[in-house]
Amino acid sequence: MNVQKLMKQAEADDQLLQSYGVPVVREMTAHDTATAMAAAETIGFPVVVKGFGATLQHKTDRGLVYLNLCDARAVHTAVTSIMTKAGDELEGILVQPCLTGRREFVAGLFRDEVFGPVIMFGLGGIFTEAVQDVVFRLAPLGTTDAGEMLDGIKAQAMLGDFRGESAVDRDAIKRILVGLSRLAMDRPDIEEIDINPLIAGAAGEITAVDTLVCRGDGGKSKETPLPVDYHRINRFFYPDSIAFIGASSKIGKWGHLLPLSSMSWDYKGAIYMVNPNGGTIFGQACYPSVTDIPGTVDLAVVTIPAAHVPGLIPQLKAKGIKNMLIITSGFREIGESGQDLEKDLIKEAAKAGILVIGPNTMGLCNPHIGLTCLPFPVKPRAGSTALVSQSGNMGLQFLAFAEQQCIGIRGFCGSGNEAMVTIPDYLDAFEVDPLTRIVMLYMESIRDGRRFFESAARVSRRKPIVLLKGGQSGSGKKAASSHTGAIASDARVFDAACQQAGIVQVSKSRTLLDVVAAFASQPLPNGKRVAVLTLGGGWGVLTADLCSREGLEIPGLTPDIIQRIDHLLPSFWSRGNPVDIVATLGLETPILILEELLKWDGCDAVINLGILGKKFFAKRVIAEATTKGAISTEEYYVLLENALRSEEKYIEDVVALIEKYQKPVFGVTLYDEGKDRTIYPAGDSTYKGLFYPTPARAVTALSKMVEYGQFLKRQQETDLMEEESIMAMPN
Repeated sequence: MNVQKLMKQAEADDQLLQSYGVPVVREMTAHDTATAMAAAETIGFPVVVKGFGATLQHKTDRGLVYLNLCDARAVHTAVTSIMTKAGDELEGILVQPCLTGRREFVAGLFRDEVFGPVIMFGLGGIFTEAVQDVVFRLAPLGTTDAGEMLDGIKAQAMLGDFRGESAVDRDAIKRILVGLSRLAMDRPDIEEIDINPLIAGAAGEITAVDTLVCRGDGGKSKETPLPVDYHRINRFFYPDSIAFIGASSKIGKWGHLLPLSSMSWDYKGAIYMVNPNGGTIFGQACYPSVTDIPGTVDLAVVTIPAAHVPGLIPQLKAKGIKNMLIITSGFREIGESGQDLEKDLIKEAAKAGILVIGPNTMGLCNPHIGLTCLPFPVKPRAGSTALVSQSGNMGLQFLAFAEQQCIGIRGFCGSGNEAMVTIPDYLDAFEVDPLTRIVMLYMESIRDGRRFFESAARVSRRKPIVLLKGGQSGSGKKAASSHTGAIASDARVFDAACQQAGIVQVSKSRTLLDVVAAFASQPLPNGKRVAVLTLGGGWGVLTADLCSREGLEIPGLTPDIIQRIDHLLPSFWSRGNPVDIVATLGLETPILILEELLKWDGCDAVINLGILGKKFFAKRVIAEATTKGAISTEEYYVLLENALRSEEKYIEDVVALIEKYQKPVFGVTLYDEGKDRTIYPAGDSTYKGLFYPTPARAVTALSKMVEYGQFLKRQQETDLMEEESIMAMPN
């Protein structure tokens, strides 16, 4: 590209950015020392001189940027040096006014191959990539999104009054970010934009000093599965009849395990065995083909080898079977040959009007009808948590934990290869399903990131989505030509999409289950103020520290609450938060103090430490007393029963207070015997007792509930602002 053409392109780039609200610094282009000095005279000293060219990157590091040049001679020297250092890569010289300001930021956009256009903001200058104090959001952005990006950087001090300079013009930065978002949506040919630095002047004014605009051809859209009619997904979980194609009498084979598991619970529908060799399995006759089954079939569960699966499509079509659960592996997950086989299979299934879950799936489960079409008969209680897992093994573990911990399951499905039904389809179905209150996801990959984001953002406004992502990677998939693209990674963009959509993201499988247990048993806290009720002082201090690290607040007790608790505890209690009940025996006093804390306007949630779990020590004391002859065997059983009943009564009282004050109570057991549950149902109440074995797990779960509650509040505020804006518009 010749100099004149490059100069025209640079001018066009500046005009493009200005048209979208980016305050680009005035600059002039030159091709030698003479024209550079003339440009400097026109702009007015002091000036900045930079070399530019299509291949010139990291210009500061290469000595191609000269600041604060106060006369023509200094410009001449700088340009001569730049021409020597850049050599044949130099295509021109940029001359700009020298702006003063101690704070430098970066803004930009790039196109992620999974999620599409992404906007970035953070600390800029020469340390952008080293420090990486940046945040990302998916376009399109609203003003609220842009404001959250400013709030998201760690160096908040740089945005306020700083070393004699005024706070930055936050509205100006928000306009820039929203402008970049609009540009990204309007101009698919723009691949990347890098604005570094955005300089904040002494008065807080913002100017884009150095910009880079990278164009492309608009990019080819990635091939992704088409959305399905999510209403049809419901039929997979409520089949009146199931045909197991590939049923087997051999123990350990999928064709044996799945029907056995399905018959082991309370499923009342018809079950048919299909095997070309005939015979009987579990006392039932096998049909050579699905077309030989006399009754109607709602769901075909397929376990035959992959190569034979496409041949089933004409048979299923002839029989009128619309739903196909393909357990069989050997498709896309094995490589190109399997991918072609899967593609052809789905194409033919779609033509036949057959909806496919899988292939390569572990199966599904619906406790509401006693159906567990899985290799092992896991039987969680019926409830409101919908679970989808891209790993069948992880899904089974989650279900087993749910059964153990009394977490009610709405339904489970292993999504497998997601050749037709994908995670966004499940989300669309959960959004309208009246029985689903919580969505639990385990994911390892996303085929359509943009649709996943849009579906999740809708669902999160109504129901919490708790997600564990496996296979997180810190490295991007392509080399980028700008700071914006270089800093972005798969993991960072995914995390940004989750935060923006209101998804509650966790990093450990144990945390996923803990957080779901909290959502399933407690009301949502209205804020992040926490009162801590503890059996011992050290435990309370530890918990307060954990709360602070997770962004929760431990407010001091007000005089009125202190006065009310004074009547319940010895005079030497600490009169602070955490509230140490100084090893008070019995469970009546803790309940009275708990109620005082819950009715207190100064807290939004209570963490209750060490009250439950005394039964372990009570059993030992009673056993020792019996051994020493202090009490009889009959008295032993009476005392033991009383100890157990007192804890049951305590849980019932806690749940009653949760119901009364609509505030969550997170318990931590005094001692975990290894078989204690996390959730303790109490009568017919919507809420349940919630007890974790450690303070850390309780605090983490509470912080995730607070995070989700804050997301909902932001959405409500945004909706209100939009309504007010519409009302203010002239008719």
